[in-house]
Amino acid sequence: MTSTPSRRAILTGLAATAGHAALAEAPLSTMRPPPRGVATPRDGRTNELVAKSGVVGAVTFAVADAQTGEILDMRQQGRPMPPASTLKAVTSLYALDRLGADFRFETRVFADGEIVDGELKGDLCLVGGGDPTLTSDALADLSKVVAEAGISRISGRFLVWADALPRADRIDADQPEVVAYNPSYGGLNLNFNRVHFEWIPEGEKINITMQARSLRYSPETNVARMQMVDRSSPVYEYRKGMTADYWSVARGSLGKKAGARWLPVRFPALYAGDAFRSVARLNGLKLPFPQVSQTAPVGRVVGAAPSDALDQILTGMMRYSTNITAEAVGMTSSLVNDVPLGNLVGSGSRMAGWAETQFGTRRMTFRDHSGLGYDSEISARDMLEILRQGEGVEPLMKSLSVPDPNRTDGKPMAGVSAVAKTGTLNFVSALVGYMYTKSGRRLVFAILTADKQRRDSIPTEQRERPPGSRTWANRSRRLQKRLLSEWARQFERS
Repeated sequence: MTSTPSRRAILTGLAATAGHAALAEAPLSTMRPPPRGVATPRDGRTNELVAKSGVVGAVTFAVADAQTGEILDMRQQGRPMPPASTLKAVTSLYALDRLGADFRFETRVFADGEIVDGELKGDLCLVGGGDPTLTSDALADLSKVVAEAGISRISGRFLVWADALPRADRIDADQPEVVAYNPSYGGLNLNFNRVHFEWIPEGEKINITMQARSLRYSPETNVARMQMVDRSSPVYEYRKGMTADYWSVARGSLGKKAGARWLPVRFPALYAGDAFRSVARLNGLKLPFPQVSQTAPVGRVVGAAPSDALDQILTGMMRYSTNITAEAVGMTSSLVNDVPLGNLVGSGSRMAGWAETQFGTRRMTFRDHSGLGYDSEISARDMLEILRQGEGVEPLMKSLSVPDPNRTDGKPMAGVSAVAKTGTLNFVSALVGYMYTKSGRRLVFAILTADKQRRDSIPTEQRERPPGSRTWANRSRRLQKRLLSEWARQFERS
């Protein structure tokens, strides 16, 4: 076997190709005091920036001194707003507090029976531990371990178990069917629960594949199937079968050049099992098609695949904004004290309750952990307080340049730095993070903008690329940068 890249490199490569109640348990730490003081803008400049931005809808924000909590500038800071993917910053803090930075998910294989002359006299079970970063490469390495345990075939069933976490066939029911950022989730996930659809024209013929693609291994799958059809529209259609996803694509839409896109998977446990079966064959382990187990696994562990440490997983999640990672990490955090969890909405509510207890926040509604759903809301003031009091999320954020308003070449302000998490949905744009002024003063900020009326009027089938959404988002992003520049100038010193 050739030398292999690190697991972190594998996950980075996969993610880079990708194009969201009260807490049942007692808090793990005491509540910190609320911030002190409120200030109005020194010259009203930020109100003028908002007026000239062209952003239609609500513009809310709050910026504070990170050390003292003094509010330096604000606009409708108590208004509940959709956080979009900035909710992942809250999820990161939740997970670090509940699980710890060194926590690792683990995917295991159980053997129920004796091994006689290479044959397992019983069932083999692939057991998911909720890992949202599991890849086909990791399954290949795991299958090698199982084969080295002396198993080359089984007399019983090949089972997959996915009940370590609640399961559903999509994160948010209001998103378009074809978008890969809205896949299924559960206790057994693979390749972010996406399948790689590729087409390669050869003369008059078009070859198509559906693969569980990773960096070293890309087995074809029987759980997601594609058919080309002659029709003008829609480009893609989906039908859910009993054990497989059935897709069709308009032949004319593929054109004359090779191409590919990721599609969501709705049967993640079977998808992972099918991929394991394929890569296991390469290691001399023959398995039947998987069956989903409805009972907890039994037998002994014959192989295990641990994930990277949680802090590394969160770094990837924050960088690439992977929704399934947020959901799996969030639900695992909600289960830390073994209190039963019914669904994703319940887990989001537990996270909201945790934040209220930890930080004294109010009026939050979390329906998931990624921010993908339309019903999650938080105010700029509450988001700011979570970031100001929370520990460990700043290093997970990406660097952000703060433009110099006195320059026309787009270069950043000298001596000013920032890190942030962005959030974007249709007619929703958010930016939250930390900024250091020239004097080294540390500021924390939250900017939440949305035209919810326009967002809610978009038909579901148009929500992948609705007209006007990109223009609106660009205006909001420009306003966000201008606000940061103004705050860096106004509040350079305490």
